[in-house]
Amino acid sequence: MDIKQIAKDSAKVLMSYLTYQAMRTVLAQLDETNPPLAYWLQRFSSQAKIQDGEAYLKELFQEKPDLAIRLLTVREHLAQEVMDSLPEMVRTGIQEGNMQHRRHHLERMTQLNLPETASHPEQEASQPNLDNLST
Repeated sequence: MDIKQIAKDSAKVLMSYLTYQAMRTVLAQLDETNPPLAYWLQRFSSQAKIQDGEAYLKELFQEKPDLAIRLLTVREHLAQEVMDSLPEMVRTGIQEGNMQHRRHHLERMTQLNLPETASHPEQEASQPNLDNLST
């Protein structure tokens, strides 16, 4: 297990996600202040590789540098706001999620498998008891 590579990959995914959130924030702002530019950004974002934040920004710089700088500023602000609480939130979220998954798994493993007739008591009551018949 290469912890450094996992950390790098995680950071890249988080950076791309913050780029996506910055785009959504700017898009919402533009929707109120400049609808034609908002429409352009929405179309551009649907065609560009938004999953790779750095590639997306590179393409945006080629098309509209001012808009790209705006996204950089918003992304940096988002990073500053979330980075302090993020490590603890991730740790806690993973611990709680793992505990819940383990609990559900244990519940499934320990459920009693009752006989077929016991699971349907109404069927037992409707069947005649032939043991008590003495003719």
